[in-house]
Amino acid sequence: MLELSRLSLILAGSAAAAQYALRGPAGAQTGPAGAPTIMKLRVAAVPIDISGTVFYAQALGYFKKHNLDVELVVMANGPATAAAVIGGSLDFGTAAVVTLANARERGIPFVLVAPSGAYSSKQPTGSLLALQTAPIHTAKDLVGKTVAVTSLKGVSEMAMWAYLDKNGLAQDAVKFVEMPYADMGGALATGRVDAVVAEEPTQSALLANGARVVANVNDAIGDTWLGGGWFCLQDYVNTHTDAVRRFADAIAETADWANKNHDASAKILESYSKQPISPNQKRAYYPERVDPALLQPLIDCSAKYGLIKASFPAKEVIAAQVLTR
Repeated sequence: MLELSRLSLILAGSAAAAQYALRGPAGAQTGPAGAPTIMKLRVAAVPIDISGTVFYAQALGYFKKHNLDVELVVMANGPATAAAVIGGSLDFGTAAVVTLANARERGIPFVLVAPSGAYSSKQPTGSLLALQTAPIHTAKDLVGKTVAVTSLKGVSEMAMWAYLDKNGLAQDAVKFVEMPYADMGGALATGRVDAVVAEEPTQSALLANGARVVANVNDAIGDTWLGGGWFCLQDYVNTHTDAVRRFADAIAETADWANKNHDASAKILESYSKQPISPNQKRAYYPERVDPALLQPLIDCSAKYGLIKASFPAKEVIAAQVLTR
Protein backbone atom coordinates (compact mmCIF):
# COMPACT_ATOMS: atom_id res chain seq x y z
CA MET A 1 0.00 0.00 0.00
CA LEU A 2 1.13 3.55 -0.77
CA GLU A 3 1.88 5.46 2.43
CA LEU A 4 -0.25 8.58 2.63
CA SER A 5 2.58 10.83 3.78
CA ARG A 6 4.81 9.72 0.92
CA LEU A 7 1.94 10.13 -1.54
CA SER A 8 1.45 13.74 -0.49
CA LEU A 9 5.13 14.45 -1.12
CA ILE A 10 4.97 12.93 -4.59
CA LEU A 11 1.75 14.70 -5.54
CA ALA A 12 2.66 18.05 -4.02
CA GLY A 13 5.05 19.10 -6.76
CA SER A 14 5.68 18.50 -10.45
CA ALA A 15 9.44 17.90 -10.22
CA ALA A 16 9.12 14.34 -8.96
CA ALA A 17 6.53 13.49 -11.58
CA ALA A 18 8.49 15.14 -14.37
CA GLN A 19 11.31 12.62 -14.20
CA TYR A 20 8.84 9.94 -15.29
CA ALA A 21 7.42 11.88 -18.22
CA LEU A 22 9.10 9.65 -20.77
CA ARG A 23 6.20 9.24 -23.15
CA GLY A 24 2.77 10.54 -23.97
CA PRO A 25 -0.56 8.77 -23.51
CA ALA A 26 -1.46 5.44 -25.05
CA GLY A 27 -0.71 5.19 -28.73
CA ALA A 28 -2.56 3.30 -31.42
CA GLN A 29 -1.49 1.03 -34.23
CA THR A 30 -3.79 0.95 -37.21
CA GLY A 31 -3.85 -2.34 -39.08
CA PRO A 32 -4.98 -3.03 -42.65
CA ALA A 33 -8.20 -1.43 -43.82
CA GLY A 34 -11.11 -2.82 -41.82
CA ALA A 35 -8.89 -4.34 -39.13
CA PRO A 36 -9.46 -3.29 -35.51
CA THR A 37 -7.20 -0.65 -34.04
CA ILE A 38 -4.54 -1.99 -31.67
CA MET A 39 -4.11 0.21 -28.62
CA LYS A 40 -0.72 0.33 -26.87
CA LEU A 41 -0.80 0.57 -23.08
CA ARG A 42 1.81 0.68 -20.33
CA VAL A 43 0.48 -0.84 -17.11
CA ALA A 44 2.05 -1.02 -13.64
CA ALA A 45 2.49 -4.58 -12.44
CA VAL A 46 3.43 -6.13 -9.11
CA PRO A 47 4.01 -9.92 -9.25
CA ILE A 48 1.90 -10.86 -6.22
CA ASP A 49 -1.39 -12.72 -5.98
CA ILE A 50 -3.61 -9.71 -5.38
CA SER A 51 -2.37 -8.09 -8.61
CA GLY A 52 -2.16 -11.31 -10.60
CA THR A 53 -4.85 -10.64 -13.20
CA VAL A 54 -2.64 -8.51 -15.44
CA PHE A 55 -0.11 -11.34 -15.65
CA TYR A 56 -2.81 -13.89 -16.42
CA ALA A 57 -4.34 -11.61 -19.05
CA GLN A 58 -0.96 -11.20 -20.70
CA ALA A 59 -0.11 -14.90 -20.63
CA LEU A 60 -3.53 -16.13 -21.77
CA GLY A 61 -4.03 -13.56 -24.52
CA TYR A 62 -7.00 -11.70 -23.00
CA PHE A 63 -5.37 -8.33 -23.67
CA LYS A 64 -4.68 -9.37 -27.26
CA LYS A 65 -8.29 -10.55 -27.61
CA HIS A 66 -9.41 -7.00 -26.79
CA ASN A 67 -6.91 -5.52 -29.26
CA LEU A 68 -4.55 -4.23 -26.60
CA ASP A 69 -0.77 -4.30 -26.86
CA VAL A 70 0.14 -4.15 -23.16
CA GLU A 71 3.59 -3.60 -21.72
CA LEU A 72 3.71 -4.63 -18.06
CA VAL A 73 6.06 -2.41 -16.06
CA VAL A 74 7.17 -3.66 -12.64
CA MET A 75 7.26 -0.66 -10.30
CA ALA A 76 9.36 -0.50 -7.14
CA ASN A 77 6.90 1.41 -4.97
CA GLY A 78 3.67 3.36 -4.81
CA PRO A 79 5.08 6.90 -5.03
CA ALA A 80 6.97 6.01 -8.22
CA THR A 81 3.77 4.58 -9.69
CA ALA A 82 1.75 7.70 -8.85
CA ALA A 83 4.42 9.95 -10.34
CA ALA A 84 4.61 7.82 -13.49
CA VAL A 85 0.85 8.04 -14.05
CA ILE A 86 0.90 11.80 -13.49
CA GLY A 87 3.86 12.20 -15.84
CA GLY A 88 2.37 10.01 -18.56
CA SER A 89 4.95 7.23 -18.67
CA LEU A 90 2.33 4.83 -17.31
CA ASP A 91 -1.24 4.68 -18.54
CA PHE A 92 -2.50 2.62 -15.58
CA GLY A 93 -1.02 2.28 -12.11
CA THR A 94 -1.99 0.24 -9.07
CA ALA A 95 -3.07 1.80 -5.78
CA ALA A 96 -4.97 1.11 -2.59
CA VAL A 97 -8.44 2.58 -2.12
CA VAL A 98 -7.17 4.63 0.83
CA THR A 99 -4.53 6.18 -1.42
CA LEU A 100 -7.13 7.15 -4.02
CA ALA A 101 -9.38 8.59 -1.32
CA ASN A 102 -6.51 10.68 0.04
CA ALA A 103 -5.65 11.88 -3.48
CA ARG A 104 -9.30 12.87 -3.98
CA GLU A 105 -9.16 15.07 -0.87
CA ARG A 106 -6.09 16.79 -2.33
CA GLY A 107 -7.76 17.41 -5.67
CA ILE A 108 -5.76 14.79 -7.60
CA PRO A 109 -8.15 13.25 -10.19
CA PHE A 110 -7.18 9.57 -9.91
CA VAL A 111 -10.00 7.13 -10.74
CA LEU A 112 -10.25 3.34 -10.55
CA VAL A 113 -10.95 1.53 -13.80
CA ALA A 114 -10.45 -2.14 -12.85
CA PRO A 115 -10.23 -4.07 -9.58
CA SER A 116 -7.34 -6.02 -8.15
CA GLY A 117 -7.93 -8.88 -5.73
CA ALA A 118 -10.48 -8.50 -2.94
CA TYR A 119 -10.50 -9.74 0.62
CA SER A 120 -13.10 -12.39 1.46
CA SER A 121 -13.76 -13.83 4.90
CA LYS A 122 -14.48 -17.15 3.16
CA GLN A 123 -10.85 -17.33 2.02
CA PRO A 124 -8.85 -15.00 4.33
CA THR A 125 -5.64 -14.05 2.57
CA GLY A 126 -4.37 -12.10 5.58
CA SER A 127 -4.61 -12.41 9.34
CA LEU A 128 -3.10 -11.70 12.74
CA LEU A 129 -0.48 -14.35 13.53
CA ALA A 130 1.48 -15.29 16.64
CA LEU A 131 3.77 -18.16 17.55
CA GLN A 132 2.15 -21.42 18.63
CA THR A 133 3.68 -20.92 22.09
CA ALA A 134 2.61 -17.28 22.51
CA PRO A 135 0.01 -16.52 25.21
CA ILE A 136 -2.13 -14.61 22.71
CA HIS A 137 -5.56 -16.04 21.93
CA THR A 138 -8.01 -13.13 22.18
CA ALA A 139 -7.99 -9.39 21.59
CA LYS A 140 -7.52 -8.71 25.31
CA ASP A 141 -4.31 -10.75 25.26
CA LEU A 142 -2.83 -8.10 22.94
CA VAL A 143 -2.94 -5.29 25.51
CA GLY A 144 0.57 -3.91 25.92
CA LYS A 145 1.92 -6.14 23.16
CA THR A 146 3.80 -5.17 19.98
CA VAL A 147 2.32 -6.00 16.58
CA ALA A 148 4.13 -5.63 13.25
CA VAL A 149 2.37 -4.28 10.14
CA THR A 150 3.86 -3.53 6.73
CA SER A 151 2.86 0.13 6.76
CA LEU A 152 1.86 2.37 9.65
CA LYS A 153 -1.54 3.96 8.99
CA GLY A 154 -2.03 1.43 6.23
CA VAL A 155 -4.81 -1.09 5.67
CA SER A 156 -3.33 -3.72 8.01
CA GLU A 157 -3.05 -1.31 10.94
CA MET A 158 -6.54 0.00 10.21
CA ALA A 159 -7.88 -3.55 10.29
CA MET A 160 -6.23 -4.00 13.67
CA TRP A 161 -7.83 -0.79 14.97
CA ALA A 162 -11.23 -2.03 13.83
CA TYR A 163 -10.60 -5.43 15.46
CA LEU A 164 -9.59 -3.83 18.76
CA ASP A 165 -12.56 -1.47 18.60
CA LYS A 166 -15.00 -4.34 18.10
CA ASN A 167 -13.54 -6.02 21.15
CA GLY A 168 -13.84 -2.96 23.38
CA LEU A 169 -10.18 -1.92 23.27
CA ALA A 170 -8.59 1.42 22.36
CA GLN A 171 -6.25 1.85 19.38
CA ASP A 172 -3.33 2.62 21.69
CA ALA A 173 -3.79 -0.61 23.66
CA VAL A 174 -1.28 -2.12 21.24
CA LYS A 175 2.07 -0.81 20.00
CA PHE A 176 2.43 -1.01 16.23
CA VAL A 177 5.74 -1.15 14.37
CA GLU A 178 6.37 -1.02 10.63
CA MET A 179 8.14 -4.06 9.21
CA PRO A 180 8.61 -5.72 5.78
CA TYR A 181 6.99 -9.11 5.36
CA ALA A 182 10.41 -10.67 4.88
CA ASP A 183 11.43 -9.71 8.44
CA MET A 184 8.31 -10.88 10.25
CA GLY A 185 9.32 -14.50 10.78
CA GLY A 186 12.61 -13.56 12.39
CA ALA A 187 10.98 -10.88 14.53
CA LEU A 188 8.46 -13.40 15.88
CA ALA A 189 11.11 -16.03 16.53
CA THR A 190 13.37 -13.63 18.47
CA GLY A 191 10.55 -11.99 20.42
CA ARG A 192 11.05 -8.52 18.90
CA VAL A 193 7.32 -8.51 18.20
CA ASP A 194 4.49 -10.48 19.79
CA ALA A 195 2.34 -10.80 16.68
CA VAL A 196 2.21 -9.77 13.03
CA VAL A 197 -0.44 -8.95 10.44
CA ALA A 198 0.65 -10.89 7.35
CA GLU A 199 -0.76 -11.35 3.87
CA GLU A 200 -0.20 -14.20 1.45
CA PRO A 201 2.27 -15.64 0.61
CA THR A 202 3.94 -14.59 3.90
CA GLN A 203 0.95 -15.88 5.86
CA SER A 204 1.37 -19.44 4.53
CA ALA A 205 5.13 -19.33 5.06
CA LEU A 206 4.75 -18.30 8.71
CA LEU A 207 2.02 -20.88 9.36
CA ALA A 208 4.38 -23.55 8.06
CA ASN A 209 7.09 -22.40 10.46
CA GLY A 210 5.55 -22.30 13.92
CA ALA A 211 2.91 -19.56 13.69
CA ARG A 212 -0.86 -19.81 14.08
CA VAL A 213 -3.83 -17.59 13.31
CA VAL A 214 -5.01 -15.49 16.25
CA ALA A 215 -7.78 -13.69 14.36
CA ASN A 216 -8.91 -12.78 10.87
CA VAL A 217 -8.69 -9.09 11.66
CA ASN A 218 -9.64 -8.01 8.13
CA ASP A 219 -13.15 -9.25 8.91
CA ALA A 220 -13.48 -6.21 11.18
CA ILE A 221 -13.54 -4.03 8.05
CA GLY A 222 -16.10 -6.21 6.30
CA ASP A 223 -16.83 -9.72 5.06
CA THR A 224 -15.78 -8.81 1.52
CA TRP A 225 -14.06 -5.64 0.39
CA LEU A 226 -11.80 -4.39 -2.35
CA GLY A 227 -8.41 -3.07 -1.33
CA GLY A 228 -7.54 -1.34 -4.59
CA GLY A 229 -6.95 -1.80 -8.29
CA TRP A 230 -5.77 -0.14 -11.47
CA PHE A 231 -6.24 3.60 -11.76
CA CYS A 232 -5.49 6.40 -14.17
CA LEU A 233 -6.15 10.12 -14.46
CA GLN A 234 -9.71 11.21 -15.23
CA ASP A 235 -8.38 13.22 -18.18
CA TYR A 236 -6.95 10.01 -19.62
CA VAL A 237 -10.35 8.30 -19.31
CA ASN A 238 -11.99 11.23 -21.08
CA THR A 239 -9.58 11.10 -24.02
CA HIS A 240 -9.03 7.32 -24.21
CA THR A 241 -12.43 5.93 -23.22
CA ASP A 242 -12.19 3.01 -25.65
CA ALA A 243 -8.81 1.92 -24.30
CA VAL A 244 -10.08 2.13 -20.72
CA ARG A 245 -13.14 0.03 -21.51
CA ARG A 246 -11.09 -2.56 -23.37
CA PHE A 247 -8.71 -2.83 -20.42
CA ALA A 248 -11.61 -3.19 -17.97
CA ASP A 249 -13.24 -5.86 -20.17
CA ALA A 250 -9.99 -7.83 -20.42
CA ILE A 251 -9.52 -7.76 -16.64
CA ALA A 252 -13.16 -8.88 -16.13
CA GLU A 253 -12.71 -11.92 -18.38
CA THR A 254 -9.41 -12.74 -16.72
CA ALA A 255 -10.91 -12.48 -13.23
CA ASP A 256 -13.62 -14.97 -14.14
CA TRP A 257 -10.95 -17.42 -15.38
CA ALA A 258 -8.62 -16.89 -12.41
CA ASN A 259 -11.33 -17.52 -9.81
CA LYS A 260 -11.94 -20.94 -11.39
CA ASN A 261 -8.35 -21.97 -12.17
CA HIS A 262 -6.13 -21.58 -9.10
CA ASP A 263 -3.60 -24.24 -10.11
CA ALA A 264 -3.09 -22.80 -13.58
CA SER A 265 -2.95 -19.20 -12.35
CA ALA A 266 -0.38 -20.19 -9.71
CA LYS A 267 1.95 -21.51 -12.41
CA ILE A 268 1.66 -18.27 -14.40
CA LEU A 269 2.29 -16.12 -11.33
CA GLU A 270 5.29 -18.25 -10.34
CA SER A 271 6.82 -17.65 -13.77
CA TYR A 272 6.69 -13.89 -13.22
CA SER A 273 7.43 -13.69 -9.49
CA LYS A 274 10.11 -16.43 -9.50
CA GLN A 275 8.66 -17.59 -6.17
CA PRO A 276 6.80 -20.85 -5.51
CA ILE A 277 3.15 -20.75 -4.50
CA SER A 278 2.21 -23.33 -1.89
CA PRO A 279 -0.79 -25.54 -2.69
CA ASN A 280 -2.08 -24.57 0.77
CA GLN A 281 -1.85 -20.84 0.13
CA LYS A 282 -5.16 -19.00 0.26
CA ARG A 283 -5.73 -17.20 -3.02
CA ALA A 284 -7.23 -13.80 -3.70
CA TYR A 285 -10.80 -13.46 -4.93
CA TYR A 286 -10.97 -11.34 -8.09
CA PRO A 287 -14.09 -9.20 -8.68
CA GLU A 288 -14.82 -8.80 -12.37
CA ARG A 289 -15.73 -5.10 -12.16
CA VAL A 290 -15.12 -2.18 -9.84
CA ASP A 291 -18.12 -2.36 -7.55
CA PRO A 292 -18.84 0.65 -5.29
CA ALA A 293 -20.28 -1.70 -2.66
CA LEU A 294 -16.90 -3.44 -2.37
CA LEU A 295 -15.06 -0.13 -1.97
CA GLN A 296 -17.35 1.48 0.58
CA PRO A 297 -16.29 -0.55 3.67
CA LEU A 298 -12.68 0.57 3.34
CA ILE A 299 -13.63 4.19 2.65
CA ASP A 300 -15.94 4.28 5.68
CA CYS A 301 -13.32 2.66 7.90
CA SER A 302 -10.65 5.09 6.68
CA ALA A 303 -12.85 8.00 7.69
CA LYS A 304 -13.74 6.46 11.05
CA TYR A 305 -10.09 6.12 12.01
CA GLY A 306 -8.89 9.43 10.59
CA LEU A 307 -6.96 8.30 7.52
CA ILE A 308 -9.20 10.58 5.45
CA LYS A 309 -11.23 13.57 6.62
CA ALA A 310 -14.69 12.22 5.85
CA SER A 311 -16.42 9.35 4.10
CA PHE A 312 -17.95 9.78 0.65
CA PRO A 313 -19.78 7.65 -1.96
CA ALA A 314 -17.33 5.14 -3.43
CA LYS A 315 -18.43 5.86 -6.99
CA GLU A 316 -16.64 9.21 -6.75
CA VAL A 317 -13.28 7.44 -7.16
CA ILE A 318 -14.45 5.15 -9.98
CA ALA A 319 -14.38 6.16 -13.63
CA ALA A 320 -17.99 6.69 -14.69
CA GLN A 321 -17.17 5.20 -18.09
CA VAL A 322 -16.61 1.76 -16.53
CA LEU A 323 -19.50 2.04 -14.08
CA THR A 324 -21.95 2.15 -16.97
CA ARG A 325 -20.72 -1.11 -18.52
